Amino acid sequence: MIHPEFCHESKHLCCLPVFENVLRRCTGWDVVITSTWRLQRSLESLRSLFSDDVASRVLDVTPRFAELHDVPNSLLAYEREAECNAWLRDNDRMVFPWLAIDDRSWLFRPFNRSVFLVDGRTGLTAVTAEELTERLLSL
Repeated sequence: MIHPEFCHESKHLCCLPVFENVLRRCTGWDVVITSTWRLQRSLESLRSLFSDDVASRVLDVTPRFAELHDVPNSLLAYEREAECNAWLRDNDRMVFPWLAIDDRSWLFRPFNRSVFLVDGRTGLTAVTAEELTERLLSL
């Protein structure tokens, strides 16, 4: 989401400024990282990728699917959604609105209204950032 999916290392984070601008406009939202980057980097390392004003809103990372307990049968085939669901449950946030921003639709149940899909070929663009901003402000 913060870079095209299959891009050169030099392009990693190329969409991060666009995402940070969305967050600056949507002040009531925090960030929990579900990216596979969380599997190789610490939370502090991930926070350091963000500007200071946004880094303070990066709360946590989701748990790994392999370490989850009591995954509902309806989520067994949807790894990323199960991870989000576990984090929400473990942090008493199940009743609050949430939105996953992802480029991999198959990791979530079809038609899940809590998912904002980004084209993996481009990552978050100015156009999709506007749509994301509108979506966040409407929740």
